[in-house]
Amino acid sequence: MSESLVVCEVDGDLVKKLRDFRFRKETSNAAIIVKIDKDRQLVVLDEEHEDVSPDELKDELPERQPRFVVYSYKYQHDDGRVSYPLCFIFSSPVGCKPEQQMMYAGSKNKLVQTVELTKVFEIRNTEDLTEEWLREKLGFFR
Repeated sequence: MSESLVVCEVDGDLVKKLRDFRFRKETSNAAIIVKIDKDRQLVVLDEEHEDVSPDELKDELPERQPRFVVYSYKYQHDDGRVSYPLCFIFSSPVGCKPEQQMMYAGSKNKLVQTVELTKVFEIRNTEDLTEEWLREKLGFFR
């Protein structure tokens, strides 16, 4: 049942920005942090970051509020190849208001489908967002 739950629509400008982000030419790590505008019940842009490591990115996430992160990550494979996976990270820290958690959880699938993302991860503590954690998660997609 929760699969069909959609709480918030995705802002049209954000959809365009995320689609453009998917096809960016830069080779540095970059992130788009997304939040929900509760009053408008709309998923909107919060912040953009260029050349940001996972460790720097975790410092940009609120410790007590959920956020969605679309992260373009330079991934060095064991065989020397380099790829740039687009990762979707749902940060839903312990201690968030239940109402907020439900709005984000209910809107997550809509955003993932709208932007056509496949590498979807979740963290419950912003401190978990590290280079090692991300490399481990991406290791499953070789």
